[in-house]
Amino acid sequence: MQIPFHKTHTTNEEIEAVVEAIKSGWLTIGPKSIEFEQRFGEYIGAKYAISVNSATAALHLALKAIGLKEGDEVIVPTNTFVATAEVVTYFNAKPVLCDIQEDTHNIDVSKIESLITSKTKVIIPVHFAGQPCDMDEIYDIAQKYNLKVIEDAAHALPSTYKGVKIGALPKTDITCFSFYATKTLSTGEGGMATTANEDFAKTIRINRLHGISRDAWDRYTSKGSWYYEVVDNGNKYNTTDMNAALGLVQLKKQDMLRQKRASIAKKYFQAFKDNPNIVLPVIKEDRESSWHLFVVKVPKRDKVIEKLKKRGIGCSVHFIPVHKHPYYKKSFEYKDNDYPVANKVYEQSLSLPIYPDMNESEIEYVITNLLEVIKNV
Repeated sequence: MQIPFHKTHTTNEEIEAVVEAIKSGWLTIGPKSIEFEQRFGEYIGAKYAISVNSATAALHLALKAIGLKEGDEVIVPTNTFVATAEVVTYFNAKPVLCDIQEDTHNIDVSKIESLITSKTKVIIPVHFAGQPCDMDEIYDIAQKYNLKVIEDAAHALPSTYKGVKIGALPKTDITCFSFYATKTLSTGEGGMATTANEDFAKTIRINRLHGISRDAWDRYTSKGSWYYEVVDNGNKYNTTDMNAALGLVQLKKQDMLRQKRASIAKKYFQAFKDNPNIVLPVIKEDRESSWHLFVVKVPKRDKVIEKLKKRGIGCSVHFIPVHKHPYYKKSFEYKDNDYPVANKVYEQSLSLPIYPDMNESEIEYVITNLLEVIKNV
């Protein structure tokens, strides 16, 4: 049996929606993109939602919107995909890495204050695997030191913190989502920024398309005009109506798809709970995970991955910590000893398949084989 690490949920409904968008003549940003923003904002409960072509773009424009400058510092967990730190370097600012909690793999709030200097401007919590970070504690620190909070919610659709969907928490400045091929909502490539701040929304919207003063797509409608003004030094970060058409279909299925992933997670918990060599995820009681990932910790992780691969089971590792990548280690002189928990978690972590279209026999195959491999590794 061959079980990939991930398989995107797509049906004829998604295919027909994309074909319809192509037939409409709108191949770039257009009415479907605007509708996607509106529907996404309604689903999340966010006042403003602005679509872009990646979560990286959303994070970049979020930092621009809050006014990050050269020499500033941004606190980021080292256990994240490199994009979270990368966007900070776009401003010639410094990503200041924070160690993580061993149980949740999220940023260790108890270590944030010791990293704050007069140059610190932002905290970017990353909701690892879909479980929200300790946001109330982060807000308290941000308020104490007058810092902005930008959530990296690439994994967190749909996740909730104390009954509120991630993307609509009232004390967050901007939240950034990913619609990459492996995410819980996939448009192939894509992202979204949500905020309750009108000025932030306006800045992101203008800068996603070259700094043009209004949506450029509207110039080509019967109500539009050829005239436009460039009011900022923007970027080419817009999405397309083909991506948005796909996103609109997937958005309607989010609750159903999450329930399917949660059902798989429940089966994994039941199967592995009594095995002393498999450390299961810990989900805190006041929040709900999107279950974008199901990450266990096992001994001899690399050997386990290789043996599962030979049995046809695709796995992954989330993440190689930022401080271990040569470019960042050299550029910012990060030291391994400063991140003992992230190092330990990285050496043991294994991400299992948890995509919605897994059937019962595939789930059972993963369970049976992991138990066998762990026993004999």
